Amino acid sequence: MESSPEHGPADPSLLRVSDADRHRTAEVLREAAAEGRLDLDELDERLEATYAAKVYRDLVPIVSDLPAVPGAAPGWPTAPAPRPAGGIPQVATRHDLSVAILGGCDRKGAWEVGPTHQAYALMGGVQIDLREAVFTSRETVITCGAFWAGIDIVVNERTQVVMEGIGIMGAFEQGRDKVEARLDADSPIVRVKGIAVMAGVTVVRKGPPKARRKLRGGGRPELP
Repeated sequence: MESSPEHGPADPSLLRVSDADRHRTAEVLREAAAEGRLDLDELDERLEATYAAKVYRDLVPIVSDLPAVPGAAPGWPTAPAPRPAGGIPQVATRHDLSVAILGGCDRKGAWEVGPTHQAYALMGGVQIDLREAVFTSRETVITCGAFWAGIDIVVNERTQVVMEGIGIMGAFEQGRDKVEARLDADSPIVRVKGIAVMAGVTVVRKGPPKARRKLRGGGRPELP
């Protein structure tokens, strides 16, 4: 049994697909065929499987060997959507602004980032973690303003970073990668602009975030 009416499916991949999902997948296939990635027989076979799909898991193998097509399936997250205790997936929340004044602001997990995002910090700290973010466009421009503060941006191995900001008695830079970059023609682009005055704006490439785990014998969860 895949799901129960009370708690929903065991995971988001078992949710039922809509006609719109099938149509978006079909567009990805037709685009791939136009680029020569699929021949006509493969296209017909995969289109048939697409329109016969019942849950999201059925669509995964149909496009798993094809590059992502920007804008072809805007409803699909780049990372699994978070689930509350009840088991029903949440829609990623859109954030276009991050502000920290004498405090902190964290953006992490599965959240939606638009083509532009603004981050401002005054004697505080902003952390923008894009490793599980849902990108709505191929290129995202983050405009930063930091004064006696820090703005830290975290990207994954597939994200291309372009730094265009200015540091005045401070730093505006891409830090040393924690993991090796794996860029290709479909990699999202994050362009960071703005100014840091006696402050720091830094982008760091890291591996996937680790899940929370409980201490042995129970107790409060901790981040490894």
